[in-house]
Amino acid sequence: MTDKDKKQQSHQKKMEKLKDNVDASIAAADTERGVFILLTGNGKGKSSSAFGMVMRALGYGYKVGVVQFIKGVQLSGEELYIRDQCPQVTFHQMGTGFTWDTQDRSADIAAAEKSWAIAEKMLADNSYHLVVLDELTYMLSFKYLDQDKVLSALKNRPQNQSLVVTGRGGGSALSDLADTVSEIKEIKHAYNAGIMARKGVDY
Repeated sequence: MTDKDKKQQSHQKKMEKLKDNVDASIAAADTERGVFILLTGNGKGKSSSAFGMVMRALGYGYKVGVVQFIKGVQLSGEELYIRDQCPQVTFHQMGTGFTWDTQDRSADIAAAEKSWAIAEKMLADNSYHLVVLDELTYMLSFKYLDQDKVLSALKNRPQNQSLVVTGRGGGSALSDLADTVSEIKEIKHAYNAGIMARKGVDY
């Protein structure tokens, strides 16, 4: 047997074992329902990942709801595209911008509650296949919204509705409720090297 044949044989055995493990995991997953995905951490890409799932859902013709907390003063590529090209997406922005820019707690709370009322309706509507609550975690961290009320709405949404929540922090109760939690860790960021945010990449 040549070295090439030995390498192929070894590779085939490894792949057969890997396939058996993957097949077993797929077979064990026998529950059909919507999932709650929490995308957190200090790294870049949480909202980008969420909007990737929006595009994925739209590919199957599903109805999607998006509420962006914090963002809304500066235009973003996803906002421009969704508003112009995706009528099947219900899209709402809190519109106040970053809370560290507004520095007006009362106004921020009022805006958060108004936006949450829209999100709450989505979470109670089984026609939405996917709901994205972008930067919701800040609303809990800053205590702009009642945590128990928010968690109850997330938990009691329609069984087949999937949910994506993004943002740093948000508390352990939110993490405990989620089915999938991904923490995006920053290794390095172009901004810290003095490179400006890039249109079409960062916003």
